[in-house]
Amino acid sequence: MGVSLSHATGRGRGGRRTLRPNADINVTPFVDVMLVLLIVFMVTAPLLTVGVPVDLPQTRAQNIPTKEQPLQVTIDAQGQIYVQKSKVETENLVPMLTAIAKSQAQAAGSGGGNPNETRIFVFGDQALAYGRIMQVMGAITSAGFTRVALISETPKGQAALTPAPAATAPAPRR
Repeated sequence: MGVSLSHATGRGRGGRRTLRPNADINVTPFVDVMLVLLIVFMVTAPLLTVGVPVDLPQTRAQNIPTKEQPLQVTIDAQGQIYVQKSKVETENLVPMLTAIAKSQAQAAGSGGGNPNETRIFVFGDQALAYGRIMQVMGAITSAGFTRVALISETPKGQAALTPAPAATAPAPRR
């Protein structure tokens, strides 16, 4: 709280002007704190990526824009499956994804949403056989998840040229 010398309320006793307190808020400390928090978040945000390190195949497809945090299913070079960073057996993959999707849908709002609309990104090591990746994707899509996408890396020094599909699922055999 400060005192403003330019505002007088009138004449007091003896012809003197009385000063009234100025109730303006000093926002400088608030701005300083917000700038420090901004810097802290800018430094820590890139470090918060969750995942298992795999050697992704490279492609020139564009990134998929998304607002919500997707579930990450990773298949390493030995064929082991991870959900986020937790190792999961193949038979436990679908129940785990279903449970996580239901809890996320309930936490998202009062309506709950559709748990099968959860976005799932599948990361597969490039040394892994394509069939193993398709087994995992088939298990995920057969459980009713419709927003499943394969993730790859853009080759260094090359820009993405073609847009990637919003969801990739194995095509039915005929």
